[in-house]
Amino acid sequence: MPEVSRRSMIGAAMAILPATAWAASGDPVVTTRSGRIRGTREAGLQVFRGVRYGQDSGLRRFRAPVAPEPWRDIRPATAYAPSCPQRARQDATSENCLFLNIWTPGTERGARRPVMLYIHGGAYSNGSVVDPLNDGRHLAAQDVVVVTVNHRLNALGYLYLARLDPRFADSGNVGQLDLVLALQWVRDNIASFGGDPANILVFGQSGGGAKIATMMAMPAARGLFHRAITMSGQQVTASGPLNASRRTAAYLERLRVSASDLAPLLTMPVERLIDALEAEDPILGGGLYMGPVLDMRWLHRHPFWPDAAPQGNALPMMLGNTLDETRAFIDPEGPLLRRLDWSNLADRMAGQLRMDLLPAWIVAQYRAHHPDWSAERIFYAATTAGRSWPGQVIEAEARARADAPTWVYQVDFQSPTEPRRGAPHGMDIALSFGTLDAPGSLTGTGAGARAASAAVMARFLAFARRGDPNGGAMAAWPQYRLDQRATMIFDAQSEVTNDPRGWERELFARVPYIQPGS
Repeated sequence: MPEVSRRSMIGAAMAILPATAWAASGDPVVTTRSGRIRGTREAGLQVFRGVRYGQDSGLRRFRAPVAPEPWRDIRPATAYAPSCPQRARQDATSENCLFLNIWTPGTERGARRPVMLYIHGGAYSNGSVVDPLNDGRHLAAQDVVVVTVNHRLNALGYLYLARLDPRFADSGNVGQLDLVLALQWVRDNIASFGGDPANILVFGQSGGGAKIATMMAMPAARGLFHRAITMSGQQVTASGPLNASRRTAAYLERLRVSASDLAPLLTMPVERLIDALEAEDPILGGGLYMGPVLDMRWLHRHPFWPDAAPQGNALPMMLGNTLDETRAFIDPEGPLLRRLDWSNLADRMAGQLRMDLLPAWIVAQYRAHHPDWSAERIFYAATTAGRSWPGQVIEAEARARADAPTWVYQVDFQSPTEPRRGAPHGMDIALSFGTLDAPGSLTGTGAGARAASAAVMARFLAFARRGDPNGGAMAAWPQYRLDQRATMIFDAQSEVTNDPRGWERELFARVPYIQPGS
């Protein structure tokens, strides 16, 4: 028999073997709807990194994503793919960034394990799930399937061009549509990785939580996930189309591109598109904000104004924040904190608030309630309660009024490695993934951190499995209702407290909260 024919027969025979039956190195091979991929075996798990869920978005700038073209060979899924181009530093970036990563205990189709899909933070402009803090191995070892997703960010994902050119009717929300496509991919393929397409939890920190809140109001995302956890990330209102248009005008001016001819946007180097984000934001000041737009095409209403979007109210939801959110953003060694005292406290925290209240009056309220607190402690408490926390309170209250299944948590665990950071924004990432020793973690690996992480992971896993963070020998965690405001405090010793920081909540509820970027 000729050698070519022999090889053809062997190849044909291999093609009809079960999806995970062979790989030259013993690594797992799984058949997806687009084609076969090869992963790796790591510490009892099967891991697939850099799995394509969408075509190269560089070929579809500012347009909705499309599913991958089928392939016939076996594609390696053994290394992370590039992250979206951005101003923040990443090891590798490319517009060809529509990839996800999977950790699974096994690829048997009948396993039907809960799926936990993570969306990274970085607002809507930066970030990546390549971060070691987002490694899914510890969660997957608890008999769930973990998926992490990258998608388009900043101008590549949210530049609103729809009013200028009908070719870009989707442009203000293509970053969200990337996530919708990723969820469709998971629905269609995750059973081949041992997951249950009817039991998908989405969870995300900071901007990841905000993206989830937005999807809860997007008809295109209906039915694609079944529970949600937002971690220090809320989206009460989206960007209005007029404000988004003003940002687009500032961006185009920076690029020296005419609003009547957008063709240069499709061919110029992506580095120029990223550099232009330094244009002055006409609403907020500073660099340009980019985020989802109320475009009446993909987003027809604000996610949590004037109420919780009814589409999301049937979904069990957990919302959380950290006690000292702004200790992550405002450097305790920086100019705002240097030589801080009672004479300058009010003026220095004024620019960090998102609530239009008299700063001196706020300081007086804190000093009356906590006469033993330092100026620094009041600075961080007030900026957290008047900047990072109100969106979560509004969302939780809206869901409580709708009688939607809702649980609220607060992370109080204080960093032992950087004590002046307290319990900052982002503390719950390492706690929820169990990546206490990863670069960037502030938790340390001591007994307190391990206990706090075990509590967070146990509740997240229970929520993934049942849509309820209760069960087994765990203490009861009641749903969030306006009469009690039950809140799980995650710490070295975790417990439920009713309405923690209630007086701060009431203080800032005196005035409206305007979502930054709206």
